[in-house]
Amino acid sequence: MNENKSIRTIKVKKNIRDRIFDVVNYFILGSILFIIIYPLYLIIISSVSDPYAVMRGEVLLHPIDTSFSGYKRILEYKQLWISYGNSILYTLFGTGLNIILTMMAAYALTQKFIGKSLINFIIIFTMFFSGGLIPTFLLVRDIGLYNKPIVMILMSAVSVWNLMVTRTYISTTIPTELYEAAKMDGASHFCYFFKMILPLSGTIIAVLSVYYGISHWNNYFTGLIYLRDRKYLPLQTILREILATLQVNTDMLAMMADDFENQAEIMRNAEIAKYCIIVVSTVPAVVLYVFMQKYFVKGVMIGSLKG
Repeated sequence: MNENKSIRTIKVKKNIRDRIFDVVNYFILGSILFIIIYPLYLIIISSVSDPYAVMRGEVLLHPIDTSFSGYKRILEYKQLWISYGNSILYTLFGTGLNIILTMMAAYALTQKFIGKSLINFIIIFTMFFSGGLIPTFLLVRDIGLYNKPIVMILMSAVSVWNLMVTRTYISTTIPTELYEAAKMDGASHFCYFFKMILPLSGTIIAVLSVYYGISHWNNYFTGLIYLRDRKYLPLQTILREILATLQVNTDMLAMMADDFENQAEIMRNAEIAKYCIIVVSTVPAVVLYVFMQKYFVKGVMIGSLKG
């Protein structure tokens, strides 16, 4: 016991090279962290600051002339909140469908069956080659999904990369002897999958929730191409329209304004709205990353293993 205690209290002395390495390493990692965190912080403080101070470059470390008028204007914009609700629904239902299909397909690929190599090749082939935008659009239209909100859920229902990561997790984490034991007790594949695989796959399910959830939340292209009615559009598509036209509309209105005060007010509203919209749209993604960070790291490590 004394020997073990003495071993645990031994401290390895670092030489000058190790200390230099630690200093350089901390400096590089700290610089990367600052490069990532500071722009987010700057957007947040800019959204509650005087836009003139932002344009003059005075907002650097703290808000100036704090005001929440930009957020009040966003609350009054009905279309933005309709699309916000749409994105929440698309993300929840889409992520649920993604996880179910990915887990089932990954479990099937861990089993031995005739033609497994061919199916693996076909699945991986779609990871590098697709039919293209026009053929995909014609297919979506012909099967009756065009301008239907369900297209936001069904498009990209399974990611090949996530499928391979999940297959690797199941094959390396859950032993095959467990299935053999369950089979001897009379369990079918469905029984084994729902009663054994899913309960033991909490980590990979959390990882898939992060991957698929962020993908659905940031998806603007599907709504842009396959949805015509504005009541079905997701948040990111609406934000893209707002940010793309904000500067153009600001310039046009400023030119049409009769006096300097009207021009200044138009510029002020446009500038503050830009930052407020960015903050509102990124909050759910940031919160998801914060709560799922440890699972996200595990997912990266799982993906680094060969399957």
